Amino acid sequence: LRALGISKRFGEVVAVDAVDLDVRRGEFLAVLGPSGCGKTTLLRLIAGFERPDAGGIEIDERVVAGPRLHLPPEARRIGMVFQESALFPHLDVAGNIAFGLSRRHRETRVAELVALVGLPGLQRRMPHELSGGQQQRVALARALAPDPALILLDEPFNALDATLRTQLRADVRDILRQAGATALLVTHDQGEALEISDRVAVMRAGRIEQVSTPDELYLRPVNRFVAGFVGEANLLPGEVRHGEVQTLVGRFRAGPGLLAEGARAEVLLRPEQLHMLEVDRLASAPPPANVLQVVRRVFHGSEVHHVLRSPTGFELEVATPSSSTVAVGTTVIAHARAGEVPVYPIEDAAPTVD
Repeated sequence: LRALGISKRFGEVVAVDAVDLDVRRGEFLAVLGPSGCGKTTLLRLIAGFERPDAGGIEIDERVVAGPRLHLPPEARRIGMVFQESALFPHLDVAGNIAFGLSRRHRETRVAELVALVGLPGLQRRMPHELSGGQQQRVALARALAPDPALILLDEPFNALDATLRTQLRADVRDILRQAGATALLVTHDQGEALEISDRVAVMRAGRIEQVSTPDELYLRPVNRFVAGFVGEANLLPGEVRHGEVQTLVGRFRAGPGLLAEGARAEVLLRPEQLHMLEVDRLASAPPPANVLQVVRRVFHGSEVHHVLRSPTGFELEVATPSSSTVAVGTTVIAHARAGEVPVYPIEDAAPTVD
């Protein structure tokens, strides 16, 4: 897939604003963003349900949308998996998968896909006789059946419970990999995007902010918005002195030529990159400015996030294993367990996302 400068307006609202996006053959790319950022409109433009106001779209090296061209969805060689499975209620599993296939290879192709999506023996079941996860597997098999150039997934796991959602998204990733499919997933769930995609495109207000691998996106977000939207973030304010940003938990290299002496900046530290020590266990008293207090704890299963508050009211989160918690009210100091960390000028601060 290649989208080149595509835009779409609805009245005064710019839903998609000059977006460039590439999905490589055989790649699984997720478009991640908050509600209202334009990601679903982008998917609809690629699918052919909407006509772009500007720009062009290529699928499998063929132009499908441009200034004087707009191919309908059925002519684009795409497969679509929706939030709801959207199965035909009057057709059984085999009938749903076979819909649109030529008679010549229908039986063989259905058998291949039933095995691929893990539903052997269920070919004659009707949709209402299947679980939600099974229905989405059938929907995926139906999308794969005509061997499309591109699979589009529109938040396909939303209607499932948490446990089933986690299992199914891993299974879908494996199924698409086995099929050698090229896929684009639209989601607002950051865990989902980071877990199953090869690359993630973060979208805000109609624009793509960053396209990176999940680890690059998490550890080196390009700006404050991406840092705050992807994962949990501590953005510690500080001031540049001698090429370093001085913060409450230590000093960090600002990068050559990045920020001027005396500039205000923020340093990104993830909760797991911080370590805390109880003041009572220290050999000497720390400077008063470095002393924080545990004001609450948030249980996350395998780990606990301790919220620490400074004397000035600034709060940050520190992650520890669930077996190593500190009581609320304890006085601590925090240290960073990271060397190279992202640094942003304060002017780069972005609006908070609802």
